[in-house]
Amino acid sequence: MKKFPFITEHVAINILRISTSLFLAAHGAIRLYAGTVSGFGEFLNSKGFIIGMAIAWFLTFFEIIGGSLMAIGYFKKWIASGFILQLIIGIILVHAQNGWFVVGYQSGGMEYSVLLIISLVLIAASNKQKGLLL
Repeated sequence: MKKFPFITEHVAINILRISTSLFLAAHGAIRLYAGTVSGFGEFLNSKGFIIGMAIAWFLTFFEIIGGSLMAIGYFKKWIASGFILQLIIGIILVHAQNGWFVVGYQSGGMEYSVLLIISLVLIAASNKQKGLLL
């Protein structure tokens, strides 16, 4: 395939993988840094999860560690699958009731989560090579 205008498909999918991974890792890192893990756990408990606090801590570390590993090219399919599951549950619990748009016409909708899911499907479907730019 002809290079568009300066990158190949291979480099493009790596840019997608690295940037998506870092967005997800940052999401967990800010929850940890801001001290909002307990609030997330309480929210999960309010939605009927018996061990909401444990789930909140697991997801926080999964986002940080999983996002970091996926950024450098390790366990892409498994980690992407975990993130997809997490995002689908987030859509069901939070975002679907807020509509489609995240900001503007509506608030807190599911458009960003759907975009992340599409990105993660592409990452999971990419080649089996490991490494930062492989």
